[in-house]
Amino acid sequence: MRGEIEVPGDKSIAHRWLILAVTGRGPSTLSNLPLALDVRSSAGCLAQLSPSARPSLEGWLSRTARLGETHSFTWDDSSTGDAGDKVLVEGEGRKALVGGVGLLDCGNSGTTMRLLAGVLASAAFESVLDGDDSLRTRPMERIAEPLRRMGAEVRTTDGHAPLHIEGAPLKGIDFRLTVPSAQVKSAILLAGVAADGVTTVRDPAATRDHTERALEALGAPVRAEGGAVSVSAFQHEGFTASVPGDVSSAAFLVGSAAVTGGDLTIRRVGLNETRTHFLRVLERMGVGTERRVTGRELGEPVGDLQVRSVGTLVGTTVEPWELPLVIDEVPVLAAVAVHAAGESRFRGGAELRVKESDRLGGLATALRALGGQSVVEGDDLVIAGGGLAGGQTEATGDHRMAMALAVAALAAGGECEIDGMESAEVSFPGFVEALGALGARIGG
Repeated sequence: MRGEIEVPGDKSIAHRWLILAVTGRGPSTLSNLPLALDVRSSAGCLAQLSPSARPSLEGWLSRTARLGETHSFTWDDSSTGDAGDKVLVEGEGRKALVGGVGLLDCGNSGTTMRLLAGVLASAAFESVLDGDDSLRTRPMERIAEPLRRMGAEVRTTDGHAPLHIEGAPLKGIDFRLTVPSAQVKSAILLAGVAADGVTTVRDPAATRDHTERALEALGAPVRAEGGAVSVSAFQHEGFTASVPGDVSSAAFLVGSAAVTGGDLTIRRVGLNETRTHFLRVLERMGVGTERRVTGRELGEPVGDLQVRSVGTLVGTTVEPWELPLVIDEVPVLAAVAVHAAGESRFRGGAELRVKESDRLGGLATALRALGGQSVVEGDDLVIAGGGLAGGQTEATGDHRMAMALAVAALAAGGECEIDGMESAEVSFPGFVEALGALGARIGG
């Protein structure tokens, strides 16, 4: 796997910046928005809530739907991306959001549901957030509880979606999360900038900080200290920004170079330190990487990421304190670990059970089906290493599972068949084509 490539815009950042564009006062221009289905879910819900932003968001959704197979990644600097990735959003401030729009369909996107819950907690109307069958299995009380304490009326369905929110004047709270979660933290902060008084979120472990970076860049009174983030009431203006390439998507390409001994450079990718801990794990496993920051976008460092050397892959242990920092990258780290010499262990992975699928059990089952050795011991994922023989498995409708299994298959001793690769479109449209552009032999 060799070459130079760009990846689609960062999904986590795009959700947040779309919300901030719609709730800002005045026009915002966003470029390099990813075509990921999750981001389209956020854009669709925001179009329903904002009459002023609706024409541009619906226009962007219509353009991206027509892009079809072109996708928003490039390689060897032969292209500059898609025209469909740019949108001008006319915001009129948070108080201009409207109700009576019917069900807000979040699709498969937990980020859409949780972050919008924080915004809608202060709205002067009732909202209903729902999603697909997978999203309806994910825990939502963890977001409902702090929003209730702030003054909103929030009802879940046995702890899950549909989520009914009746907005109200909010008051600031000091809230300690029991489970590290950037989504819950962000939802509380987005509610906090519309609340009376100071809102503080205390996280038991470090998590991605895109929300507080963006708010601070826009001028909000943000204070981060000792694992706690505080905000107070603030109304921001419009802004212009280009979404950095998604480092979580890049992780799968880095993994592909790691298992094949490749040489890869990923251009214009986000290099936020709360998102790059997976590189430290890979370095422990024998994968050399280099990062070079070349600029910033709304507080986010952007630059180039290079896989510069791959030695003998060795197993490692990911400790519970590290897991929140690599929660999205565990599948690709497992794909690399199965080809390492020696055992790898991902400790304290209970949160992996409540992602788009049960990634804890799903990874172990899928890797065994492809001829590897992997088991779950309590909340630990244990991978014996030694490679894959080949076989057939399926992605269980989970985009990160699909991509990780494809990465693992690149270095298998025999042919691998993976059903459900289309789910990769949720976060990395064109992933299979990107692998092919870098040298993978893929059929089907």
